[in-house]
Amino acid sequence: MARDRASRPEAKPLRLFAAVEIPEQVRVALGESVTPLRERFPKARWVPLENQHVTVKFLGSTWPRLMDWVLETISGVAGRHGPFTTRVEGLDAFPKARAARVLWAGLDDAAGRLERLAADLDEALAREFAPEKRAFTPHLTLARFDPPVGLEPLEVTFESEPFDIGRIVLFRSHLRRPAPVYEPIGILPLAG
Repeated sequence: MARDRASRPEAKPLRLFAAVEIPEQVRVALGESVTPLRERFPKARWVPLENQHVTVKFLGSTWPRLMDWVLETISGVAGRHGPFTTRVEGLDAFPKARAARVLWAGLDDAAGRLERLAADLDEALAREFAPEKRAFTPHLTLARFDPPVGLEPLEVTFESEPFDIGRIVLFRSHLRRPAPVYEPIGILPLAG
């Protein structure tokens, strides 16, 4: 009896995104700095420390047949960019602090290195993935609020020591409760 095509493992799409990682010591220090907000908003959906990263390209549902091409394409982009230094600086809310849906920490990108990396990935992957319509803002999502909450004034601040970014990681997202699990499936060094 022929198996239904949709039930074949190779036919099921993977949920993927490309990201740069943040060192553990920075994520731990950032987590400690927002402890007062965690205590104030215990029902918020707080992102686990191990899931904090900077997404540079969200691919979404991706057919397994595209995996080799995706890895090759991201590797090509990574090879055109050299390692660089950045730091986490400042906390903010989206869309605004008086009615926050998201609490996030920004990254210093004065030289535009993260922005160029995201733009190059967008362009290189455009054959199979729609380009991002929103402007790229390098950030770490810390918490989501539903319904929105008032964070004004945002009394918590944070600034990390500089750290190096030397690779792009392609992650597969497994949707779970209370938080997704991110599986690295490709580590692509910046080499430019």
